[in-house]
Amino acid sequence: MQTLQQKQTKTNTFDIVLSALLIGLVFSATAFLNIKLPIAASGGLVHLGTAMLFIAAIMFGPKKGALAGAAGMGLFDIMGGWLVWAPITIVARFVQGWIVGSISHAHGRNGKSTRWNVVAMAASIPAMMAIYYVGEAFLYSSWIAPLASMPGDLLQNVIGLAIAIPVCRVLKKVPYFAK
Repeated sequence: MQTLQQKQTKTNTFDIVLSALLIGLVFSATAFLNIKLPIAASGGLVHLGTAMLFIAAIMFGPKKGALAGAAGMGLFDIMGGWLVWAPITIVARFVQGWIVGSISHAHGRNGKSTRWNVVAMAASIPAMMAIYYVGEAFLYSSWIAPLASMPGDLLQNVIGLAIAIPVCRVLKKVPYFAK
């Protein structure tokens, strides 16, 4: 028979491992499944990390979604040559993951309502874009220059939403998540 401390240690270890896996999935989807866009001064990047952020937040809630998005994409910026973007990315993706997870898990839904999952993802997009817009405005010392990144940001989120919906529907049928 396990003691309460052993059960808590087992749960904490599982949470740490799960969080690390989600961060790794977001990082990998950002780093290896991306297309650099020929727009704006620094280009722009459309990647599937956003889809993984959405999936993490819908499947595991706001804390893990926010952590996976912020750490996974922030780590990509740090390691991928986009260092100046890392603080903006960390804040934007934390907020985005938190919004998606909070809405999709509110009122006992636990990410099981496709309609609310879509609402959650759609609600997170303006917040993410606003944070990047303000961050870019400070980087470029211009309130006009960031407008060039908005089409790519929107495209990236729409693609992420389109991928996350069917993936989450399938995952919710897996016995582990069906409970």
